[in-house]
Amino acid sequence: MDYLIWILITVILSAFFSGMEIAFVTSNKLRIEIDKKKGYVISSFLSVFTKHPSHYIATMLIGNNVALVIYGLAMAELMEPQLEQIFTNDGTILLIKTLVSTIIILIFSEFLPKTIFRVNPNKLLRAFAFPVMFFYMIFYPITRISTGISAVVLRIIFGIKSKDGNSDKAFDRFDLNDLIGEQAEEDQSQQELEKDVKIFRNVLDFSNIKLKECIVPRNEIVAVEVNESIETVIKKFNETGLSRLLVYEESIDNIIGYVHTIDMFKKPGGIKSIVHTLPIAPETMPANKLLASFTAKNKSIALVVDEFGGTAGIVTLEDIIEEIFGEIEDEHDKTDLKEKQLSEDHYILSGRHEIDYLNEKFNLHLPVDESYETLAGFILNHTEDIPDINKIITINIYRFQILKASGSRIEEVDLKILTDK
Repeated sequence: MDYLIWILITVILSAFFSGMEIAFVTSNKLRIEIDKKKGYVISSFLSVFTKHPSHYIATMLIGNNVALVIYGLAMAELMEPQLEQIFTNDGTILLIKTLVSTIIILIFSEFLPKTIFRVNPNKLLRAFAFPVMFFYMIFYPITRISTGISAVVLRIIFGIKSKDGNSDKAFDRFDLNDLIGEQAEEDQSQQELEKDVKIFRNVLDFSNIKLKECIVPRNEIVAVEVNESIETVIKKFNETGLSRLLVYEESIDNIIGYVHTIDMFKKPGGIKSIVHTLPIAPETMPANKLLASFTAKNKSIALVVDEFGGTAGIVTLEDIIEEIFGEIEDEHDKTDLKEKQLSEDHYILSGRHEIDYLNEKFNLHLPVDESYETLAGFILNHTEDIPDINKIITINIYRFQILKASGSRIEEVDLKILTDK
């Protein structure tokens, strides 16, 4: 009976050390630091471990090994008398003891605790902070010796310099993203929270956004030829309501700058005398890099070119900011993009709507791909040409009827979700 008690205690301790090891590895260190700043005593204890991660891991490993050694001895004493009555071969007895002991440890001290502790690591770290600190102090001398020996071996044999267990690692975007997710689960004011969470996650993803994802495309650019008269330019300003017009020479692929409405008050003799130069950026440039350039050079608009040097579109400071905060309505935005829900699975939509916007608003689950951004782009990616008006196109469970189209783009579609497919 004494051996059974020792086996039970050591299995529980081994499970505890294994679980706390994986909880520490998968925990959100930023959450621990924030809770410490709020004055939580337990988080102050945990922050000691985050500053010395190698000491913490070593403590858990030492505790686990001590528990396993005692467990192995107790299991041997418990099982050996019974096995000797059945088997006479020492090798068979050793094999059976090893298999039974290993299976118990793998299930109850490795797989189950690591699975459970990985689900909510921060809460479990807080719950067991004091027992961990107790074992940390007990095993501290052994921990220091073992980490010291490891540091010497790493330095002499592998040439790796150890920081003696101290960690100066900054918190990364994954810690912040996890923290935001935790707040989202805890907070009950869902509508406001979703908006804030979306902004935070947009900030985290901002470094991955390329200019081609936020440009005004080539076919929507309003421009004037450099040799046109000032009267024509003024008329174009009046017709479009824009404050800036791009200026090109001979072809839209040769944009030389832009003119501003304010320039018209100077009563210029021709366009060339009032053209403002604008920076040029490749469509693969990260948006955050251009944003920094805008700020440094006090610019707010740039020409975006494709891999062949042709005009891909233009991008403004506002377009980049919208990638973080969402739509900001201004003179360039079209407010007449149609979006009408006729029933649960029937919609009238503008082809210029972005796929992400439609999926978020109507939960359509339209496929997302780098080769297109808009609903029209999704259809064209399938048809590979501009379909005729009233043509019906079925893509997976989506049936589109083209309501309006021009020679260069799809304007409006009727979308039905085929729920029976």
